[in-house]
Amino acid sequence: MSSLRTIVLVEDNPDDERLTTRALRRGKIVNEILVARNGEEALNLIFSLDPLPCVILLDLKLPKVDGLEVLRQLRANERTRLLPVVVLTSSSEERDIVESYSLGANSYVRKPVEIEQFTEAVRQLGLYWALLNESLPGGF
Repeated sequence: MSSLRTIVLVEDNPDDERLTTRALRRGKIVNEILVARNGEEALNLIFSLDPLPCVILLDLKLPKVDGLEVLRQLRANERTRLLPVVVLTSSSEERDIVESYSLGANSYVRKPVEIEQFTEAVRQLGLYWALLNESLPGGF
């Protein structure tokens, strides 16, 4: 069994999903990437995983359940309250940034408009959270 934990990408835009997964692969991130395309699917997926993923890359503007509510529910659950969550969104609205951090986001990254900058930002996120960051012992 591999010791690499999954990365969960919560993204409803198919183009951003492809760009993100491609950027992670180009960054030599070999962790399995699981994709949820709405907030309800994300919560069901995350709560069913054992072990929990090494990081969640979370868009805010999602169908069914928005990203802030996903974050709220993750932080309210004892098992997932410390799970690393990076908000990866196109929103630069101050209220989204403040609310994300208030709810316990580990990082807030606005998606760059240019493809090369987007690819580099995601590659760096993947390297940090999948390879450099020390997870809590026991896989949560």
